Amino acid sequence: MDGCTMGTDSYFVSTLVGKLLRKIAKTKGYKELYGAEIPCSTLEDYLRSILADLFRELILIKNQLLLEQNDLLTTLLILLVDKTTDQGIILVVGDGCIAVNGSVTEFDQDNKPDYLGFHLHKDFDHWYSSQTQKIYLDTIQDVSIATDGITLFTKVAALTVEEGVDPVAFLLQDKTNADKDDMLSLKLKRLEHVYGLQPGDDLAVIRVIR
Repeated sequence: MDGCTMGTDSYFVSTLVGKLLRKIAKTKGYKELYGAEIPCSTLEDYLRSILADLFRELILIKNQLLLEQNDLLTTLLILLVDKTTDQGIILVVGDGCIAVNGSVTEFDQDNKPDYLGFHLHKDFDHWYSSQTQKIYLDTIQDVSIATDGITLFTKVAALTVEEGVDPVAFLLQDKTNADKDDMLSLKLKRLEHVYGLQPGDDLAVIRVIR
């Protein structure tokens, strides 16, 4: 999730969506475990079901707190993985960057991202069927999703090495320290202290290496 700079308290809705998605995932897990909900048959069905629940939750909170549209502007990148089949699905709502088994794709809507909050008044099924920034994964070896902050690193200090570095490739493709849980944190520290680079915008990265 990445809030809109021009929105109101943009950190709020990004954090809220993250909390809601965690609640939805846990609730679905418990319901399936105890037979209160029939498991979805495909990843596409799961994605649709999760986003439908997210829409309902956001609308409920919007009404309870009397929130305006500017309070609800966040992009959303969501990755679902079936660990039994090594298949997956990615949906990008707004701007973002993904890497699938070494191939990087940037979604840039010319600084006018299609924020989720723009569509809460619409019919969910119609909105969902109009989503085109969706990618299906046949095999998952190394997959990442990242907010667009990954393309906005800025120089804050002189290099301590002779060669430069591409932050996108370094964070999403390079496998240095892949055996460590804090791989991405180590890479960010190296970008700052060795290459003199820091993110120029909010940055969130999730990387799955199998």
